[in-house]
Amino acid sequence: MNSQNLQFYRLQADSIGLEQMKQVNELYADAFKEEEMYRQRRPSDNYLLEQLVKDHVIVCTAVVEDKVIGALTAYVFDKLERETAEMYVYDLAVDESCRRQKTATRLLEFLFRQAEEIGVSAIFIQADKEDKPAVALYESLGVKEEVFHFDIYTK
Repeated sequence: MNSQNLQFYRLQADSIGLEQMKQVNELYADAFKEEEMYRQRRPSDNYLLEQLVKDHVIVCTAVVEDKVIGALTAYVFDKLERETAEMYVYDLAVDESCRRQKTATRLLEFLFRQAEEIGVSAIFIQADKEDKPAVALYESLGVKEEVFHFDIYTK
């Protein structure tokens, strides 16, 4: 990867955003080894565009020569106790062939600028304990908290 050609985008509900969003889902399927999650019941183009138009849904990409090599998905939550918003980074992945080149760091820095523009006061992100590179990256950017995470499914 030639990092000089690396460009960052916040996806919009247009043809470029749609094409990149499809690549993002493929990247996530490979990076997270989640074939069923990302490839079995793929969302329609209309559904993806409906998500990308929402202000609280943020998808950022790192792209080289029209190929998404890194991506993150974040959600913005308005707070009720203060006039502010917080953000949760739900997914972050970099193509295996492009790792250890600061792509994730630069992608997060791009997100931080987006967050500042919309008035976000805190950003939350989680990592699996065994994902040492992710833990090291996030520790370099913020404060680590020991918490429990629960998946509660409704269907």
